[in-house]
Amino acid sequence: MNIQQELNKVSGFKNLELLAKQVVEGFIAGMHKSPFHGFSAEFSEHKIYNQGESTRHIDWKLFAKTDKLYTKRYDDETNLRCHIIIDNSSSMHYPKMETINLDNLNKIAFSALAAASLMHILKKQRDAIGLSIYSDTYDYYAPEKGSERHHQMLLNQLSEVVVSRPLKRNTDTYKYLHEIAEKIHRRSLIFLFTDMFQSSVEESKLFEALRHLKYNKHEVVLFHVFDKKKELSFDFDNKPRQFVDVETGEYINIYADTIKENYSKAVNNYFESLKLKCAQYKIKYEEADINNNFNNILTTYMIERQKFA
Repeated sequence: MNIQQELNKVSGFKNLELLAKQVVEGFIAGMHKSPFHGFSAEFSEHKIYNQGESTRHIDWKLFAKTDKLYTKRYDDETNLRCHIIIDNSSSMHYPKMETINLDNLNKIAFSALAAASLMHILKKQRDAIGLSIYSDTYDYYAPEKGSERHHQMLLNQLSEVVVSRPLKRNTDTYKYLHEIAEKIHRRSLIFLFTDMFQSSVEESKLFEALRHLKYNKHEVVLFHVFDKKKELSFDFDNKPRQFVDVETGEYINIYADTIKENYSKAVNNYFESLKLKCAQYKIKYEEADINNNFNNILTTYMIERQKFA
């Protein structure tokens, strides 16, 4: 199946589950030698077989490859609880596009496919997954569960959010993070996808909310989603343009070269400030450039899952 052609058929994702599976399998296939214990193409956890144990769960395929006996590790209860949070404000739907493909994702489509890919791994690991979607309202909430029905429900929500076109919807990240912190009662791994477009006051409140999650013993990973070429480097030609704030409707008519240097400097400083604050509050910060693949997202998950105990 050609992923590129499949995505071009419709404005959103026709089969998000299949795309997520192929993204993950491509990532695993590209790893020369995984340093992460317990991960293979099938995401089965293994342990060395000890004489006297039941042979029921011996992985004979792995034995054929390695000439060593390993058993698949299955836990009676969920290994890990994970909650994925997605910012669905108007700015996350930048850049505006009629069709989506893997080489041309906007921020919300990148976040949805990244989330679906994480969910694919979590499902294979028999972990519980929850989902929150917010903007200036709490659009969606589902607690952590591990059932197939629940998994399909979350995939459906991710598909719907990609084709939604919210107009002038601001970001109230801090408000809903506080609510999520109160809803999640068991220690969990939290993944937040947001472009971090906040006012200075909102930014301060945002880190208070992130601290709330940390105070409740959750591990928090902030995936900072942005279009590096446009939103950081300000890579536009020097024709007269109208730049519009999609969350407020405010606009300015200007030549890009007039403000490019000052703009890039200000945004770079802001990004560095975010990284420092995340380090200060022991929040894992990861850049998520929508022009790149998903390797950084999936690698970060594997590292954080190994640390989570």
